[in-house]
Amino acid sequence: MAIARLYLDHAATTPLFPAARLAVAEGLERWANPSSPHAEGRAARAALEDARARIGHALGYDGTIFFTSGATEAIAIALSRAKAGPRLISAVEHDAVRRAAADAAVLQVSEGGIVRLPATIDDRPLVAIQAVNNETGVIQPLGEHIAAVRDAGGLLLADCAQAAGKLPLPDADFITLSAHKLGGPPGIGALLVRDLATLTPSGGQEQGYRAGTENLPAVLGFAAALEAGTEWIDRARILRARLDAAIRDLGGAIVADGADRLPTIASYHMPGVAATAQLIRFDMAGIAVSAGSACSSGSLKPSHVLAAMGWSEDAAREVIRISFGPDTVADDIERVVSTWQAIAATAREKAA
Repeated sequence: MAIARLYLDHAATTPLFPAARLAVAEGLERWANPSSPHAEGRAARAALEDARARIGHALGYDGTIFFTSGATEAIAIALSRAKAGPRLISAVEHDAVRRAAADAAVLQVSEGGIVRLPATIDDRPLVAIQAVNNETGVIQPLGEHIAAVRDAGGLLLADCAQAAGKLPLPDADFITLSAHKLGGPPGIGALLVRDLATLTPSGGQEQGYRAGTENLPAVLGFAAALEAGTEWIDRARILRARLDAAIRDLGGAIVADGADRLPTIASYHMPGVAATAQLIRFDMAGIAVSAGSACSSGSLKPSHVLAAMGWSEDAAREVIRISFGPDTVADDIERVVSTWQAIAATAREKAA
C-alpha cells in the first residue's frame, strides 16, 4: 500500500484553498482586460476593484494596494523606487531582498534572530526588515523598529509574505505580500503603500505604479484566500509546541527556541545528520519538509539566516524546516516525531 503523503512545507507554498480555487475559476470566465473601456472591460475592472477592497478589508489595511506578480516583484519595486536615502537590510532577509538591494548596508541580528538597529540612523534610509522569517518563524518587533526608523526620517519596508493572514499587518511604509503563502494562487502578490508620495511612479497600470495587465483570476483567488479565516492558527500553536517538546526530548534543538515565533514555522537541528539526508528519509516516509538552507544551481548552500544568528556552517547544514497549514493535525505530529526518532536512531547506530 502506498504511503499517504503528508505535506509540511507550507512556508514554501500553501496548497490552494477550495474557496480560492473556485474564485480563480470564476475569474477565468471574466476574460476581458480590466483596462479596456468597453462593457466587458468595465465589468472586469469592477471585479478587480471589488477584490482590492475585499483584500484591504481582510487585512485591516486602508492604504493603497498595488497588485504585482508576487512578493519578489513588490520588493524590487519598493527597493528601487522608494523616495528615501540609502538602503539598509537585515542580515536575515529573504533572498529576494538581498538580490534587489545587493549593495545595501546590512543590519546584524541577535542569536535569537532579532534585528539590531544602529543607535544612530542617518540619511533618511529605506530599511527592509522581514515581519516573520521564512526559515525560523522569528517574529520581529516591527513596532519598535518602525518608530526608530521614522524618528530618523526614514521609511520601513516590511516583507510580510509569511505573516499576512496570520498576524496583524505592521504600520510600515511599504508592505509586500504573496498570495501563495496563504492559500491563494501563485503568481500574484501585492505592494501596500502607506503614502504614495514616497514612491516614484513608472507608468502603466495600477495607477501608473506597475505596468502590465492585471491578473484578475489570481486577484480573485487572493481575496478569497484571505477571507477564509485564521481560526486554525490557534491549533497550529498547540501542535508546534508539541513538536518542539518532542524534538527536545529526542536530543534535537529548536532554532531560536526562546524567541517569539510564528506558530506555523519552525527549524530543527538534528546533530550529526545532514539536512539532505534528513530530507531524503522524510520523503521516503511520505513527509514533505524542507532544508534550513537554500538550494541554488544544484548545490546546497549554508543558510545565511542561520549564519547571521551565529550557527556554525556544519550545524546549519543539519537543520530542516517544518511548516504547518490549516489541515495539519495531531496525528501528523506523531508521524513526524516517529520518523525523526528513526532517522536519529539510524545515525547513532552508524556512529557507534
